Amino acid sequence: MAEKNSTTPRYDISIYNTSFSELPDPKRVWIGEPGSALEGIGRLSLLTPEIVSSAATSEIKTGRRVGLGWDMTKLEYSQFGRQKCGHKIIPLNGPGGSGHGACFDDVYHMNPQQSSQWDGFRHYSQPRNTSDPSTSQERVFYGGITKDEIMDASNHRIGLQHWASEGIAGESSSVHFPSSIPHLHSTHNYLLGRGILIDYAHWCTQQSPPIKYTNFSLHNIPFKTLVAILADQNIAPQRGDILFIRMGLIPEWDSFTDSQKQEYASQSTPEHAGVEPSLELLEWIWDSGISAVAGDAISWEVYPTQGELSCHEYLLGGWGMPIGEIFDLEALSRTCRELNRYSFFLTSMPLNMPGGVSSPPNAMAIF
Repeated sequence: MAEKNSTTPRYDISIYNTSFSELPDPKRVWIGEPGSALEGIGRLSLLTPEIVSSAATSEIKTGRRVGLGWDMTKLEYSQFGRQKCGHKIIPLNGPGGSGHGACFDDVYHMNPQQSSQWDGFRHYSQPRNTSDPSTSQERVFYGGITKDEIMDASNHRIGLQHWASEGIAGESSSVHFPSSIPHLHSTHNYLLGRGILIDYAHWCTQQSPPIKYTNFSLHNIPFKTLVAILADQNIAPQRGDILFIRMGLIPEWDSFTDSQKQEYASQSTPEHAGVEPSLELLEWIWDSGISAVAGDAISWEVYPTQGELSCHEYLLGGWGMPIGEIFDLEALSRTCRELNRYSFFLTSMPLNMPGGVSSPPNAMAIF
């Protein structure tokens, strides 16, 4: 376990009541002692049983359910050397065995980053010296963990196991829902809470003239546009919310030919549309009490970063806030427009993998 960083204070969850402008170091807010469950869930500690219970009561009205995970075989051609998902079906007794087709198993070989996924805290780091990043190339992950610790198979610190079993909805051993929703009682904690959708892709089609862009470009969404869309949708963030932003990646990718997909994967410097990083955006996320962010964009924020500011460095390395990418938000968009309602109850169960870096979301929106 890494030595405790003497220059970085450790906070309890009361730090979330401090405004962004009053934080000692807005780029680094590490909670919990090194190796603790509280450190392992980070910003997800905002999802207390009370907040989850309130979200379930207020959001589940019709029982309609919408899955948010894309086809696991996509992206069929990915960037950064990521392998596509492999799936093999085998007879229970092995190839050529005596199973006679009566029973089968299957084997998956996958990189969660290739399709719908949550980025865990082990995915992205930040400069060790946040006040002057140019002084050193040394980097640390959330809580001060080093790359050597990440690569140590015996070290599971800030791994996904905390999200899956230690208390994403707080540090209690279970989430207690109101008796009016009996089927949602659980003996484990999942990523549960109120989700809100900013449907940027649809909003662009309603402008005059319509705003056109490709998801494989440096097209970015300014903070002021996000605020304007929220106002149009008549929704305001609440403490603990999980924020989703739809950019329309899924239908655009599906419209590509096989050769176009391969061309994208072969680019030395791919371009991904996304949110424009800004201190204004980060201050709003912090002060609004948002617990996690997600979307259908490949990198959530525009990539490559066009300035020195990186949302990944703040959210993952600095705050312990999950980032969801390549979610399939098409059915969610249609349902929100049909119901004229852009909030919902979200359930997401990450893989219970000790030391895990990322996970398929296994996510569903319930209205």
